[in-house]
Amino acid sequence: MKYVDEYRDARKVKKLADLINSQVEKPAYKIMEVCGTHTNSIHRFGLKALLSDKIDLISGPGCPVCVTSDGYLCCALDLAKNKNVIIATYPDMLRVPAKNGSLETARSLGADIRSVNSALDALDLARADSGKEIVFLAVGFETTAPGTAVALKMAKKEKIKNFSVYSAHKTIPAALMALASDKDLRLDGFLLPGHVSAVIGLKGYRAAARKIKLPSVIAGFEPLDIMFAVYRIIQAANINKPILENAYSRIVRDNGNPRAIKILKEVFVQKDSIWRGLGTIKKSGLDIKPAFRYFDARFRFGIKEGSDSDMSYRGCECASVLKGNITPQGCRYFGKGCDPEKPKGPCMVSREGTCRAYFEYKQG
Repeated sequence: MKYVDEYRDARKVKKLADLINSQVEKPAYKIMEVCGTHTNSIHRFGLKALLSDKIDLISGPGCPVCVTSDGYLCCALDLAKNKNVIIATYPDMLRVPAKNGSLETARSLGADIRSVNSALDALDLARADSGKEIVFLAVGFETTAPGTAVALKMAKKEKIKNFSVYSAHKTIPAALMALASDKDLRLDGFLLPGHVSAVIGLKGYRAAARKIKLPSVIAGFEPLDIMFAVYRIIQAANINKPILENAYSRIVRDNGNPRAIKILKEVFVQKDSIWRGLGTIKKSGLDIKPAFRYFDARFRFGIKEGSDSDMSYRGCECASVLKGNITPQGCRYFGKGCDPEKPKGPCMVSREGTCRAYFEYKQG
Protein backbone atom coordinates (compact mmCIF):
# COMPACT_ATOMS: atom_id res chain seq x y z
CA MET A 1 0.00 0.00 0.00
CA LYS A 2 1.28 3.45 -0.92
CA TYR A 3 -1.26 5.98 0.30
CA VAL A 4 -2.74 6.85 3.68
CA ASP A 5 -6.29 6.25 2.45
CA GLU A 6 -5.43 2.62 1.83
CA TYR A 7 -4.57 2.18 5.49
CA ARG A 8 -7.99 3.63 6.36
CA ASP A 9 -10.09 1.49 4.03
CA ALA A 10 -13.18 0.73 6.13
CA ARG A 11 -13.86 -2.61 4.45
CA LYS A 12 -10.31 -3.83 5.03
CA VAL A 13 -10.39 -2.63 8.64
CA LYS A 14 -13.69 -4.45 9.26
CA LYS A 15 -12.38 -7.61 7.59
CA LEU A 16 -9.28 -7.56 9.78
CA ALA A 17 -11.39 -6.91 12.89
CA ASP A 18 -13.52 -9.95 12.04
CA LEU A 19 -10.36 -12.01 11.63
CA ILE A 20 -9.09 -10.82 15.02
CA ASN A 21 -12.40 -11.67 16.68
CA SER A 22 -12.32 -15.15 15.15
CA GLN A 23 -8.99 -15.74 16.90
CA VAL A 24 -10.34 -15.07 20.40
CA GLU A 25 -9.73 -18.14 22.55
CA LYS A 26 -9.23 -16.76 26.03
CA PRO A 27 -11.78 -15.18 28.41
CA ALA A 28 -10.03 -11.80 28.16
CA TYR A 29 -7.09 -10.00 26.59
CA LYS A 30 -5.58 -6.79 27.92
CA ILE A 31 -3.43 -4.96 25.38
CA MET A 32 -1.83 -1.66 26.32
CA GLU A 33 -0.70 1.08 23.96
CA VAL A 34 2.03 3.30 25.34
CA CYS A 35 1.73 6.05 22.76
CA GLY A 36 -0.63 9.01 22.90
CA THR A 37 -0.96 9.05 19.11
CA HIS A 38 -2.15 5.42 19.19
CA THR A 39 -4.68 6.36 21.86
CA ASN A 40 -5.94 9.21 19.72
CA SER A 41 -6.17 7.05 16.59
CA ILE A 42 -7.95 4.18 18.37
CA HIS A 43 -10.68 6.57 19.50
CA ARG A 44 -10.78 8.71 16.38
CA PHE A 45 -11.44 5.70 14.15
CA GLY A 46 -13.68 3.84 16.61
CA LEU A 47 -11.50 0.72 16.62
CA LYS A 48 -12.63 -0.54 20.02
CA ALA A 49 -16.21 -0.88 18.81
CA LEU A 50 -15.08 -3.31 16.08
CA LEU A 51 -13.38 -5.71 18.46
CA SER A 52 -14.75 -8.43 20.68
CA ASP A 53 -15.71 -7.41 24.21
CA LYS A 54 -13.04 -9.85 25.35
CA ILE A 55 -10.31 -7.64 23.85
CA ASP A 56 -9.57 -4.64 26.03
CA LEU A 57 -7.35 -1.95 24.50
CA ILE A 58 -6.14 0.13 27.42
CA SER A 59 -4.13 3.33 27.40
CA GLY A 60 -0.87 3.56 29.28
CA PRO A 61 1.68 6.31 30.01
CA GLY A 62 2.16 7.33 26.39
CA CYS A 63 1.74 11.08 26.81
CA PRO A 64 5.04 12.78 27.78
CA VAL A 65 3.33 15.87 29.16
CA CYS A 66 1.03 13.66 31.25
CA VAL A 67 3.79 11.60 32.88
CA THR A 68 5.91 14.63 33.79
CA SER A 69 5.97 14.80 37.57
CA ASP A 70 4.31 17.42 39.74
CA GLY A 71 7.69 18.03 41.39
CA TYR A 72 9.25 18.97 38.05
CA LEU A 73 6.39 21.37 37.26
CA CYS A 74 6.61 23.02 40.67
CA CYS A 75 10.33 23.62 40.20
CA ALA A 76 9.68 25.07 36.73
CA LEU A 77 7.12 27.44 38.26
CA ASP A 78 9.61 28.52 40.93
CA LEU A 79 12.20 29.12 38.23
CA ALA A 80 9.71 31.26 36.31
CA LYS A 81 9.62 33.68 39.25
CA ASN A 82 13.23 34.64 38.51
CA LYS A 83 13.02 37.97 36.67
CA ASN A 84 16.19 37.18 34.76
CA VAL A 85 14.78 33.93 33.35
CA ILE A 86 12.69 33.25 30.26
CA ILE A 87 11.04 29.84 30.30
CA ALA A 88 10.67 28.19 26.88
CA THR A 89 8.32 25.24 26.67
CA TYR A 90 6.00 23.24 24.45
CA PRO A 91 2.44 24.63 24.17
CA ASP A 92 0.81 21.70 26.02
CA MET A 93 3.01 22.28 29.06
CA LEU A 94 1.54 25.73 29.63
CA ARG A 95 -1.84 24.48 30.81
CA VAL A 96 -0.81 21.51 32.97
CA PRO A 97 -1.90 22.22 36.56
CA ALA A 98 0.46 21.64 39.46
CA LYS A 99 0.22 22.23 43.20
CA ASN A 100 1.22 25.87 42.90
CA GLY A 101 -0.58 26.73 39.67
CA SER A 102 0.26 26.39 35.98
CA LEU A 103 2.76 28.02 33.66
CA GLU A 104 -0.14 29.71 31.88
CA THR A 105 -1.28 31.28 35.15
CA ALA A 106 2.28 32.30 35.97
CA ARG A 107 2.55 33.99 32.58
CA SER A 108 -0.66 35.90 33.18
CA LEU A 109 0.89 37.19 36.41
CA GLY A 110 3.97 38.53 34.63
CA ALA A 111 6.38 35.61 34.27
CA ASP A 112 8.19 35.54 30.92
CA ILE A 113 7.17 32.18 29.50
CA ARG A 114 7.39 31.51 25.77
CA SER A 115 5.77 28.77 23.70
CA VAL A 116 8.20 27.00 21.34
CA ASN A 117 8.04 23.97 19.09
CA SER A 118 11.55 22.66 19.67
CA ALA A 119 14.75 22.99 21.66
CA LEU A 120 16.29 24.76 18.66
CA ASP A 121 13.57 27.43 18.89
CA ALA A 122 14.57 27.96 22.51
CA LEU A 123 18.22 28.22 21.47
CA ASP A 124 17.21 30.94 18.99
CA LEU A 125 15.69 32.88 21.89
CA ALA A 126 19.04 32.73 23.69
CA ARG A 127 20.86 33.99 20.62
CA ALA A 128 18.40 36.88 20.27
CA ASP A 129 18.34 37.99 23.91
CA SER A 130 21.72 37.68 25.58
CA GLY A 131 20.49 39.68 28.57
CA LYS A 132 18.18 36.94 29.82
CA GLU A 133 18.69 33.31 30.83
CA ILE A 134 16.70 31.02 28.54
CA VAL A 135 15.64 27.74 30.20
CA PHE A 136 14.10 25.10 27.95
CA LEU A 137 11.74 22.63 29.63
CA ALA A 138 12.81 19.44 27.86
CA VAL A 139 9.83 17.09 28.09
CA GLY A 140 9.35 14.02 25.94
CA PHE A 141 10.46 10.50 25.10
CA GLU A 142 13.16 9.31 22.72
CA THR A 143 11.29 11.12 19.95
CA THR A 144 12.13 14.66 21.07
CA ALA A 145 15.31 13.94 23.04
CA PRO A 146 17.62 13.97 19.97
CA GLY A 147 16.47 17.53 19.17
CA THR A 148 17.37 18.60 22.70
CA ALA A 149 20.76 16.91 22.34
CA VAL A 150 21.42 18.80 19.09
CA ALA A 151 20.57 22.10 20.79
CA LEU A 152 22.93 21.35 23.68
CA LYS A 153 25.78 20.49 21.32
CA MET A 154 25.22 23.67 19.34
CA ALA A 155 25.07 25.79 22.49
CA LYS A 156 28.40 24.35 23.63
CA LYS A 157 30.03 24.77 20.23
CA GLU A 158 28.85 28.39 19.91
CA LYS A 159 29.65 29.11 23.58
CA ILE A 160 26.18 30.49 24.21
CA LYS A 161 26.23 31.52 27.85
CA ASN A 162 22.54 32.15 28.51
CA PHE A 163 20.98 28.83 27.49
CA SER A 164 20.19 25.83 29.67
CA VAL A 165 17.97 22.76 29.60
CA TYR A 166 15.81 21.39 32.40
CA SER A 167 15.56 17.77 31.31
CA ALA A 168 12.51 15.61 31.97
CA HIS A 169 13.18 13.29 29.04
CA LYS A 170 12.13 9.71 29.64
CA THR A 171 12.63 6.36 27.89
CA ILE A 172 9.85 3.97 26.95
CA PRO A 173 11.51 0.50 27.34
CA ALA A 174 12.09 1.06 31.07
CA ALA A 175 8.42 1.98 31.53
CA LEU A 176 7.36 -1.18 29.70
CA MET A 177 9.27 -3.30 32.20
CA ALA A 178 7.59 -1.53 35.11
CA LEU A 179 4.14 -2.03 33.59
CA ALA A 180 4.72 -5.68 32.66
CA SER A 181 5.80 -6.50 36.22
CA ASP A 182 2.66 -4.95 37.75
CA LYS A 183 0.61 -7.88 39.04
CA ASP A 184 -2.57 -5.81 39.21
CA LEU A 185 -2.48 -5.02 35.49
CA ARG A 186 -1.87 -8.56 34.17
CA LEU A 187 -1.24 -7.42 30.62
CA ASP A 188 -1.32 -9.72 27.59
CA GLY A 189 0.68 -7.51 25.23
CA PHE A 190 1.94 -4.10 24.17
CA LEU A 191 1.35 -1.92 21.14
CA LEU A 192 4.76 -0.29 20.84
CA PRO A 193 4.94 3.38 19.77
CA GLY A 194 5.81 4.20 16.17
CA HIS A 195 7.52 7.55 16.76
CA VAL A 196 9.81 6.31 19.53
CA SER A 197 10.56 3.17 17.53
CA ALA A 198 11.66 5.23 14.53
CA VAL A 199 14.51 6.44 16.77
CA ILE A 200 15.45 3.35 18.80
CA GLY A 201 14.33 0.66 16.33
CA LEU A 202 13.34 -2.89 17.19
CA LYS A 203 16.81 -3.28 18.69
CA GLY A 204 15.99 -0.70 21.35
CA TYR A 205 13.40 -3.03 22.91
CA ARG A 206 15.30 -6.30 22.87
CA ALA A 207 16.80 -6.07 26.35
CA ALA A 208 13.44 -5.05 27.84
CA ALA A 209 11.57 -7.73 25.84
CA ARG A 210 13.66 -10.47 27.44
CA LYS A 211 12.33 -9.35 30.83
CA ILE A 212 8.80 -8.41 29.75
CA LYS A 213 8.06 -11.78 28.09
CA LEU A 214 4.85 -10.48 26.49
CA PRO A 215 3.80 -10.14 22.84
CA SER A 216 5.00 -6.68 21.78
CA VAL A 217 4.48 -5.22 18.32
CA ILE A 218 5.58 -1.87 16.86
CA ALA A 219 2.59 -0.30 15.14
CA GLY A 220 1.94 2.67 12.89
CA PHE A 221 -0.93 5.05 13.50
CA GLU A 222 -3.47 4.22 10.82
CA PRO A 223 -6.38 1.84 11.51
CA LEU A 224 -4.91 -1.07 9.56
CA ASP A 225 -1.54 -0.57 11.25
CA ILE A 226 -3.08 -0.80 14.70
CA MET A 227 -5.45 -3.66 13.90
CA PHE A 228 -2.71 -5.78 12.33
CA ALA A 229 -0.55 -5.30 15.44
CA VAL A 230 -3.52 -6.34 17.62
CA TYR A 231 -3.98 -9.40 15.40
CA ARG A 232 -0.36 -10.47 15.89
CA ILE A 233 -0.57 -9.92 19.65
CA ILE A 234 -3.76 -12.01 19.93
CA GLN A 235 -2.17 -14.81 17.90
CA ALA A 236 0.92 -14.81 20.11
CA ALA A 237 -1.06 -14.51 23.35
CA ASN A 238 -3.08 -17.58 22.41
CA ILE A 239 0.06 -19.71 22.50
CA ASN A 240 1.82 -17.69 25.24
CA LYS A 241 4.60 -16.70 22.87
CA PRO A 242 6.51 -13.51 23.84
CA ILE A 243 7.12 -12.10 20.35
CA LEU A 244 8.84 -8.82 19.51
CA GLU A 245 7.90 -7.64 16.02
CA ASN A 246 8.05 -4.59 13.80
CA ALA A 247 4.75 -4.08 11.96
CA TYR A 248 5.69 -0.55 10.88
CA SER A 249 8.59 -1.38 8.60
CA ARG A 250 7.76 1.40 6.12
CA ILE A 251 9.08 3.83 8.76
CA VAL A 252 10.88 1.84 11.48
CA ARG A 253 14.17 0.05 10.88
CA ASP A 254 15.52 -2.71 13.12
CA ASN A 255 18.47 -0.52 14.14
CA GLY A 256 16.42 2.66 14.35
CA ASN A 257 18.13 5.93 13.53
CA PRO A 258 21.85 5.44 14.24
CA ARG A 259 22.64 9.18 14.14
CA ALA A 260 19.91 9.99 16.65
CA ILE A 261 21.01 7.16 18.94
CA LYS A 262 24.63 8.32 18.74
CA ILE A 263 23.84 11.89 19.75
CA LEU A 264 21.65 10.70 22.63
CA LYS A 265 24.58 8.70 23.99
CA GLU A 266 26.92 11.68 23.57
CA VAL A 267 24.76 14.10 25.53
CA PHE A 268 22.64 12.09 27.98
CA VAL A 269 23.11 9.46 30.65
CA GLN A 270 20.33 7.26 32.02
CA LYS A 271 19.06 8.01 35.52
CA ASP A 272 16.14 7.11 37.75
CA SER A 273 13.09 9.21 36.94
CA ILE A 274 9.68 9.90 38.45
CA TRP A 275 6.66 9.13 36.25
CA ARG A 276 3.25 10.39 37.23
CA GLY A 277 1.20 7.31 38.07
CA LEU A 278 4.11 4.89 37.97
CA GLY A 279 6.43 6.40 40.56
CA THR A 280 10.20 6.16 40.26
CA ILE A 281 11.40 3.89 37.46
CA LYS A 282 15.07 2.96 37.45
CA LYS A 283 17.17 4.30 34.59
CA SER A 284 14.13 5.61 32.75
CA GLY A 285 15.23 9.25 32.58
CA LEU A 286 17.83 11.06 30.51
CA ASP A 287 20.14 13.29 32.52
CA ILE A 288 22.60 15.71 30.95
CA LYS A 289 26.18 14.46 31.01
CA PRO A 290 28.88 16.32 32.96
CA ALA A 291 30.50 17.45 29.69
CA PHE A 292 27.41 19.64 29.14
CA ARG A 293 26.84 20.56 32.78
CA TYR A 294 27.15 24.29 32.15
CA PHE A 295 23.94 24.00 30.12
CA ASP A 296 22.13 21.87 32.72
CA ALA A 297 19.49 23.99 34.48
CA ARG A 298 19.53 21.66 37.48
CA PHE A 299 23.21 22.45 38.00
CA ARG A 300 23.06 26.13 37.04
CA PHE A 301 20.09 27.00 39.26
CA GLY A 302 20.56 24.40 42.01
CA ILE A 303 17.17 22.79 41.30
CA LYS A 304 16.12 20.05 43.69
CA GLU A 305 12.80 18.35 43.03
CA GLY A 306 10.63 17.19 45.89
CA SER A 307 8.42 14.14 45.99
CA ASP A 308 5.73 13.74 43.37
CA SER A 309 1.98 14.11 43.78
CA ASP A 310 -0.69 12.03 42.04
CA MET A 311 -2.93 15.14 41.92
CA SER A 312 -5.72 13.33 43.78
CA TYR A 313 -5.84 16.42 45.98
CA ARG A 314 -7.58 18.08 43.02
CA GLY A 315 -9.92 15.15 42.53
CA CYS A 316 -7.86 14.16 39.48
CA GLU A 317 -7.40 10.46 38.77
CA CYS A 318 -4.82 11.00 36.03
CA ALA A 319 -2.29 8.79 37.82
CA SER A 320 -4.66 5.81 37.76
CA VAL A 321 -5.55 6.47 34.11
CA LEU A 322 -1.88 6.56 33.10
CA LYS A 323 -1.24 3.25 34.80
CA GLY A 324 -4.23 1.65 33.08
CA ASN A 325 -6.03 0.95 36.34
CA ILE A 326 -9.12 2.91 35.30
CA THR A 327 -10.57 4.50 32.17
CA PRO A 328 -11.29 8.23 32.26
CA GLN A 329 -14.95 7.51 33.03
CA GLY A 330 -13.74 6.08 36.32
CA CYS A 331 -12.88 9.61 37.47
CA ARG A 332 -15.87 11.39 38.99
CA TYR A 333 -14.82 14.68 37.38
CA PHE A 334 -14.46 13.41 33.82
CA GLY A 335 -16.61 15.72 31.69
CA LYS A 336 -18.11 17.12 34.89
CA GLY A 337 -15.80 19.89 36.00
CA CYS A 338 -12.84 18.57 34.01
CA ASP A 339 -12.71 19.17 30.27
CA PRO A 340 -10.13 20.54 27.78
CA GLU A 341 -11.10 24.12 28.65
CA LYS A 342 -10.80 23.59 32.41
CA PRO A 343 -8.55 20.57 32.98
CA LYS A 344 -7.93 19.25 36.46
CA GLY A 345 -4.97 17.22 35.27
CA PRO A 346 -2.58 16.74 32.35
CA CYS A 347 -4.45 13.79 30.80
CA MET A 348 -7.16 16.24 29.71
CA VAL A 349 -4.70 18.89 28.46
CA SER A 350 -2.65 17.22 25.76
CA ARG A 351 -4.10 15.75 22.56
CA GLU A 352 -2.00 12.71 23.41
CA GLY A 353 -3.73 12.44 26.78
CA THR A 354 -6.16 9.58 27.37
CA CYS A 355 -8.85 11.73 28.97
CA ARG A 356 -8.70 14.21 26.08
CA ALA A 357 -9.16 11.39 23.53
CA TYR A 358 -12.10 9.87 25.43
CA PHE A 359 -13.69 13.30 25.80
CA GLU A 360 -13.26 14.44 22.19
CA TYR A 361 -14.43 11.21 20.57
CA LYS A 362 -17.03 10.23 23.19
CA GLN A 363 -15.96 6.60 23.13
CA GLY A 364 -15.23 4.11 25.83
